[in-house]
Formats: sequence, C-alpha cells, structure tokens
Amino acid sequence: MIRAIRACKTAAEERAVVRKECAAIRAAINENDQDYRHRNLAKLMFIHMLGYPTHFGQMECLKLIASTGFPEKRIGYLGLMLLLDERQEVLMLYIVGLALCALGNISSAEMARDLAPDVERLMQFRDPNIRKKAALCSIRIIKKVPDLAENFMHPASSLLKEKHHGVLITGVQLCTDLCKVSSEALEYFRENCIEGLVKTLRDIANSPYSPEYDIAGITDPFLHIRLLKLLRILGQGDADASDCMTDILAQVASRTESNKNAGNAILYECVETIMSIEDNGGLRVLAINILGRFLSNRDNNIRYVGLNMLMKAIMVDAKAVQRHRATILECVKGFI
Repeated sequence: MIRAIRACKTAAEERAVVRKECAAIRAAINENDQDYRHRNLAKLMFIHMLGYPTHFGQMECLKLIASTGFPEKRIGYLGLMLLLDERQEVLMLYIVGLALCALGNISSAEMARDLAPDVERLMQFRDPNIRKKAALCSIRIIKKVPDLAENFMHPASSLLKEKHHGVLITGVQLCTDLCKVSSEALEYFRENCIEGLVKTLRDIANSPYSPEYDIAGITDPFLHIRLLKLLRILGQGDADASDCMTDILAQVASRTESNKNAGNAILYECVETIMSIEDNGGLRVLAINILGRFLSNRDNNIRYVGLNMLMKAIMVDAKAVQRHRATILECVKGFI
C-alpha cells in the first residue's frame, strides 16, 4: 500500500488508492478478520498521517488491546494514541471499561462504598459492554459490602430483560449473588422475576441455530446453566415459585441432547435444580432417570457426577433410586 501511494503522481491518484485500501479495510472489519487486524490498523495509521479520515477503525484499536498477543497489543496502543483524542466517545468507553475492570478485581470495602452509586448508574449505560462490566463490578461490591445489596436489586432485575447474552448472563449471576447475601433480594426476585426467567429459559431452549452462541448444537449452554442455578435458589423452600418452573424444567430435562458435554452439563444442572426445589414426584423420577443414563455413559467423569448426585437423591426419593440398583452395581464394578 505504501509503495502504491508513493508511486502516485497526482493527488487524485493518491485519493483513489486510499479509497480502495479503506474499502478493503472496512470489508475486513465487517467480516471480523482477526488474522489481519493488526496489519489493517497499521495501514490506517499511515492513512491517518496522510490526513485522511480513519474514524471507522477506532474500535479495532480496542479489540487489539484486548487481545492476548504482545505484537497485537503494541499496534493497538499505537493506534489508540494516533487515531483517538479526548473528544472521541470511544476513548471514554475504553477508560470507563478499564476502571470497572480494575474496581471489579481489586476494590476494597471503602472503595466499594464510595463508587457504588457510579457503578449502579453505569448499569443503565447505553453501551452493552459497559453494562456488562458494571454488573460484574457490582458482584464484587455486594460481596465486599453486603449492606449495599438493596441498592442493586432494581438495576439487576432490569438486566434480566436484556437481549444481549453477555449482559444477560452477568445480570443473572448478579441476581444469584444478591440472593445469597440478602433475604430481601431473594424475596424480591421471587415475587417479580420468576416468570421472566422462565420465559427467557424457554426462549433460549427453543431458539433456532445461532452461530454466535452455539456450542455443539446447543444455544448458549453457559446461559442455560446460569439460569438453572438462579431458578434453583428461587425455588428452594417456596412451593409457588417451584410450581412456576416445573414445565420448563421438564422441557429442558426431556429435550436436551445428552450426546455432547454441553448437553450433559445442562442436564446435570437441571437435575440438581429439580432435586432442590419443592416436591414434584413426576419431575424427580425424570431427574433420577437422567442420572441412570449418566451411569451408562462410557465417560467416567459423567458416571462419577451421576453417582455423586444419586447420593443426594437417595435422601429425597429412595424408591426411584432403587430402580437403578443394577446399573449402579455395574457402574461400581467398572471402577474396581
């Protein structure tokens, strides 16, 4: 590119070469080309020094800075110095994001108290990455200062309506931690959020193929598991809450494929949720049958977690476990 630009004899020729290169770089950005991202940013820095607009490549600086390789980080920081100035909003997003990451990792109780109002405000920010980092930072704050839990109940419940999976999964985790540190938060989420959580889990379980979130043919198993863990906490010791989630638990337990690890992870969490919520005989038989299938699996890790869960299940429904006695004995012989 540099050779082609230097070979230009007129300004019009130079502009034509720059337009062609910028179009190619835009196409690479749209395709999320990671292999040539650092080379494209180096080209943009040269184009910027010639006086041409390069604002479309500013986010590429942040992506390179977030990468793990040193050469990519170096180009990213060089681009940050050249392509951005104090008037650019993306620079503010970068600084706020770094501050939230630092606070979420090293904040003390005093820092948490002082900065909690700012973090709470950023949970409503328009950029989803900032909302996600603010939610993660809030988890650190409520663990350091449990008294602040009530300040985050309403913002956390609003995150449960998010369409962005990254924000949603952090919102679910924040609600889970709030329930652990505050009985008031637990009751609040039971009264206001169970129907929404059930709908979200149903939508994800029934969603069509999505390459962005798909793992082994299952849409976002990480979000599946986080939702099941939160439902388990909300259903424990509350018959009404347990009734609200029985249908979706039965659907997840019966329709999730068990031929991949992602599916087995979801089934395991679903079984643990079924065994933890208030009594539902039919669901518990279904859960114990899933554990019986785990014992027949060739993977020793899956057989182990199946046996481990059956130890808990026998305290709840011994008769259902007795039906799998032969399988359990065969499984034990296989370990000897």
